[in-house]
Amino acid sequence: MILVSVSKEETRTAIVQDGELIGFELERPAHSHLVGNIYSGRIQNVLPGMQAAFVDIGFQKNAFLYIGDGMPPDVMKAFPTQTRIHVGQVLPVQVVKDAIGMKGPRVTTHLSIPGRNVVLMPTAKYIGLSRRVSDDAERKRLKDIAEDVCPENMGLIIRTAAENQPREALENEVRYLERLWDSIQAKQKRASAPALLYRDAELLIRLVRDQAAEDIDKIIIDDEEAAHRVSDLLEIISPQTREKLFVHKEEKPLFEEYGIEEQLKQLSSRIVELRSGGFLVFDHTEALTVIDVNTGKFVGSDNRLGNTVYDTNIEAAHEIMRQIFLRDIGGIIIVDFIDMEKESQKEELLQLLRDLSADDKKKTNIVGITALGLVEITRKKTRENMESLLYADCPCCDGSGKILSAETIAVNICHDVRRIEKHSHAPFGYEIDLNHVTMELLRNSYVLEQFSKELSIDIVLHKKDDLYPGKYLITRRSSDS
Repeated sequence: MILVSVSKEETRTAIVQDGELIGFELERPAHSHLVGNIYSGRIQNVLPGMQAAFVDIGFQKNAFLYIGDGMPPDVMKAFPTQTRIHVGQVLPVQVVKDAIGMKGPRVTTHLSIPGRNVVLMPTAKYIGLSRRVSDDAERKRLKDIAEDVCPENMGLIIRTAAENQPREALENEVRYLERLWDSIQAKQKRASAPALLYRDAELLIRLVRDQAAEDIDKIIIDDEEAAHRVSDLLEIISPQTREKLFVHKEEKPLFEEYGIEEQLKQLSSRIVELRSGGFLVFDHTEALTVIDVNTGKFVGSDNRLGNTVYDTNIEAAHEIMRQIFLRDIGGIIIVDFIDMEKESQKEELLQLLRDLSADDKKKTNIVGITALGLVEITRKKTRENMESLLYADCPCCDGSGKILSAETIAVNICHDVRRIEKHSHAPFGYEIDLNHVTMELLRNSYVLEQFSKELSIDIVLHKKDDLYPGKYLITRRSSDS
């Protein structure tokens, strides 16, 4: 079941299976998804040593282009090194990775235009086929059709949705995408770089285009105008799915009605509890995510420790892959499963992770178990993860999750006052402005009391709640009152 909540501020989509959230995406106008957009870009800087360049695509940060990215070897060899790319050159590029942190978007010259059943690749002669189409006869049929209908000097990727589709449907879609490419080229000739040539579909349309299939039992949308747009799209790409489209008109918000809001709250939690009583702990850096598996209160159903550990790890594996998909975690992922003695159990765990990752839309690789017994996973990262979109670093702790202890704050105040006293003595002492939380921690501070006696000066604490906890402001007192 697909649930879609639409408002002026944001669009949220949820994929639900047996009441459990298995997919979630969010899109806001201020953080629109750049991946898939095609721009007429202008080369700003070439880095020969890295075989890379920075391209102005009209975004606030220049995009990074690896020059050989997506270029067929025969194309690369055909051009002398010095003429392949140069400053000021204008060329069409496509965003493959959103700006993340301090880095700008990443782009490629290997362009692709997605449809429901096929993806057209105007700059690469290549026929690809989704690995999820498993029937050999169907794979051969689709490949034969692709070779017949593929435009000259272009490539095609046959998507999973094309399985069992008639030749006519695939051919019509290829012709439509070819006309779209012609319009993109015409726009590039008219436009002055940098310029947007093609914008990938909005979240709602992408979801229906990529996810609407016969195994979806319902699509529920809480906005009538959005539902009409989806209905029109389904009429073209999947007419049989239109009868599964419903508009939510109940007073209770859609996501609350189906218990999604409560499940979404868990996506921000560092600790995720397992049904057995075990739990997972998530810690993030920009490039690396570490997940720790703990048995917690789970004691197992028999007296064998090995079985308890194995059962916990198997349950954890299912929840870990679900959380990776929901949180859209990318980059390097290290999982510290509970140690297992049997090699057969380790291999079964790895195979389960491989099976679970097969349904991922992004490229996910279960690398294996390291020498230290940690499972290493890599997952393609194309945009800021869900946590970055929903949350900002705490101004109190700067994102660390911790503030200074009372003793440390007291010691720091002593250091600062000593520095001030070296330059000029304050005869009436000092007033320390503090948040009420910090003030309560320091009210009976032995460190400050001893320091006050040592220098024979008064230290007066004053509540000032516009300061963050852990912060303080030192001022000289003008009198002893």
